[in-house]
Formats: sequence, C-alpha cells, structure tokens
Amino acid sequence: MRRLYEDPAYDPAWPASHWRAAHPAPFALPPLDGSATAEIAVIGAGFAGLNAALEAVRGVGADVVVLDAVQPGWGASGRNGGFCGYGGTKLSDGAIVSRTGLEGARDFRAFQRAAIAHVGALIDDNGWNARQGPEGEAVLAQSPKVWAGFAAEARELHELYGEAVELVPPGALAERGLAGPGFHGALILNEGFPVDPMAYVEGLARLAIDAGVRIFGQSPVTALARDGDGWRLTTPGGSLRAKKVLVATNGYSSDDLPDWIEGRALPAFSAVLVTRPLSEGERSDQGYTDPRMAFDARRLLHYFRHLPDGRFLFGMRGGVSGTIAGHRQMEAEVRRHFEALFPAWAGAGTEHTWSGFVCLTGSLAPFVGEVPGAPGLHAAFGWHGSGVAMASLSGREIGRLMTGQGARIPALLSRPPRRFPLPALRRTWLRLAYAGYALKDGPLPRKPARTPAQSPAQPRS
Repeated sequence: MRRLYEDPAYDPAWPASHWRAAHPAPFALPPLDGSATAEIAVIGAGFAGLNAALEAVRGVGADVVVLDAVQPGWGASGRNGGFCGYGGTKLSDGAIVSRTGLEGARDFRAFQRAAIAHVGALIDDNGWNARQGPEGEAVLAQSPKVWAGFAAEARELHELYGEAVELVPPGALAERGLAGPGFHGALILNEGFPVDPMAYVEGLARLAIDAGVRIFGQSPVTALARDGDGWRLTTPGGSLRAKKVLVATNGYSSDDLPDWIEGRALPAFSAVLVTRPLSEGERSDQGYTDPRMAFDARRLLHYFRHLPDGRFLFGMRGGVSGTIAGHRQMEAEVRRHFEALFPAWAGAGTEHTWSGFVCLTGSLAPFVGEVPGAPGLHAAFGWHGSGVAMASLSGREIGRLMTGQGARIPALLSRPPRRFPLPALRRTWLRLAYAGYALKDGPLPRKPARTPAQSPAQPRS
C-alpha cells in the first residue's frame, strides 16, 4: 500500500471521538479468512460503500462483500462533524456552470438536495436516533468585505437555482443567537440538518447485513489485480474474487489501489473538538445560541454547532503531518481558533478531540463512475469535506450503475479527476495553499484580555 502520510495517521485504533464515546460498542465483524467469491466487492464500509452495497442487494439481489480495514465507521464516516447539507466540491457555482453548462449546474444542485433527502429518509424510515437538530445552515461572514459579497451570492442562488435565502445583517446577529467577535453577518440556507454520524453509519451497516451483504472487518485490501474477467482482492488473511469492484475509501485510499488513483486524490486533515456541556447562562454570555449547523466563509473554514446534550462541536481544516507530534499541534491549533471565535467559552474544557481525512481531487469535484480503461472497476471519492449527504446518494447511484439499474449521476461527478501536478509534492502544495488561504482569510479576532477580577467561564444556570 502506498499512502501519503505517516503511519500514525492510519492507526487502526478507534479515535477518541465524542461519537465513539457516545456509542461505546463498535462492530467486531470478523476478518476475511481464506478464499471467497462475490459478484461485487466494495472496499470501504463508510457512507458511499454501504449505500452502494445496500442498493445492489435490494435492487437486483446481487451477492456483495464489503471489506473494511478496521470496522464500519472507523474512517471519515464515523469521525466527521455530522453536517448533512450542501457540498461535495470546492468549485464555485460559476465554475460549475463553466464546466457543465447551466443545466449541468442545476442538475448537480438538485442532486445535492436529493442527497440530503436520501439521508433523512434512511434515518426516519429505519427509526435511527441520528437527527440532532433543526433544518437549515448558517454561513457566517468573517469580515465586512465578505458580508458585502453575501448579497450577490444570494442573488446568484436565486437566479441559478430559484432558491431563496435569508440575509442577517451584522446588527441583527445577537438577537438571532449568532453573535461572536469574528462574525459580520450571516446567510441562512434552508436545507440540511445535523446528524450523529456514528448512529447513521452503524445503522447503515446493520441494514446492509440484514439485507444479505457480507461485511468483513480488519480486512485491509493490500493488493488489487485483474483476474480473468474479474478482479482479485488480497487481504492479510485471504483473497476475494469478484466480477466488479467499488473503491470507496475516499481520504484513506492507497495510491496503488488502483494505480489509476495515484495523484488524483489528496487527503487533508480535518480536526474536531467537543466541549463539556455548556450551561444556558454560558451560551447567553457568548451570544451564540442558534441550534443550526454553521460554518464561516473562510477558505480554511471553521464549522460548529451545538449538540443536543449542551456540548459544543467545533472543527477546522489544517495540519499537514500525520505524526503524533503533528496531531498534538493540530489539537492545540483547533483549541486556539475555538477560543478566538468563542472567547466566553475559553473556560469550557475540551472533552474530546480527534482528526481524520477529508479528500480533495485534482479537479475539485467528486468522481463517481467506472475507472477508465479498467472494465468492472469503479470508484466513488472526493467529497471535499462534505460527504454525509453527497457520499450517501453517490453510493446509492453507483450501486445502481454497477447493477444496470439506470443510475442518475450528474455530469460534474462522472468526469474522471485530473492528477495534481507533481503528485509526489501534494503535501507541499497543500502546505503552501494553507499559507496563502490564511493570508486571504485574514487574522482571527483578538482574544480579549482578562482583568484580574475575571476568571475562566464557569457553568451557571
């Protein structure tokens, strides 16, 4: 296996996340032992892989085997921030129109809305306790200049997609519960909802198993090769022969599984912290009480939301080292940014902090389709940090594609991504990009100095 980061970034131990603590009994599915066969092999038991497997079995009764390096939900699907909303690409709406035409852009937007609805239906129809808040999402301007641009963005959303959004001016943020020293206005989207990602991904795995999908844990695929008219997948304990294969490993992909993927995917760290429960008084002191999902408009964005139990989740991009020391530095940076944006909660200790990979592509858009020049080999990856909804519906649709059921995959997703220039230097490019983005985003708010009479925030009723 050829991976971009140091070994600790792929440690098979479960990350010490809030989600794992809230669901303390992970799957213990056995590894693949010996030789096996299947019609379809899926690599990766996350949102995309499990949705694909479920669709293939339910749709045509296919014989499907899923192989995961650890267990369902170990990767990004079980360690993200739980934002089920728009996203999946780093392209602007204008760039999407330029690449696919107006109808292509509208088709992709409709696909995003359908993806949100798809996740909601899975959760509601199966009675999973995974919804965590109201619908809608707030985008917060980090400067007056960015706020001034929100009006044009609102017009563009209406003209392109017929969507109406709400603009909240700076002076109204406090009364709307969106106050903070780094916020200068907001744009409110109506779609999307927060989820408990572990409850969702483990619910998917149980649903797939009940439908007849065979899932093997502790079974990293170490080799993938043509075998007659099919494919052979090798794991430490066995081998699997399948007519068709789906690679759904996203940021945890290996550059040689298959070789085609090398240089087309760029894993990037996203780090999250969750505080102890905040009291009603503490939330009022900060002035940030809105229960919706939220993120700021920075290129190196921050994303955050209140959890149902009173805790607060805060995450951000950053970090280019997979070492233990690099992880500790990333944890410290997340805490520093959190305290700068929410200074009233500086005394609210961190209960859990963890990180994981999102996945960028050389084309800044996902890929969902058959790998060129490799009949029967498919891939679905590159959610750009917004995979709860996008990976889920993309997984369902590629499951339909692989079983001849008439998939609906927007043009933006069906184009193979180009390689990053000089792929071996991807981490260098990422480091340089982060430095440039930080300059364009501007500084964090200054943390207010405490007077001798002040002390860290304490819970109060």
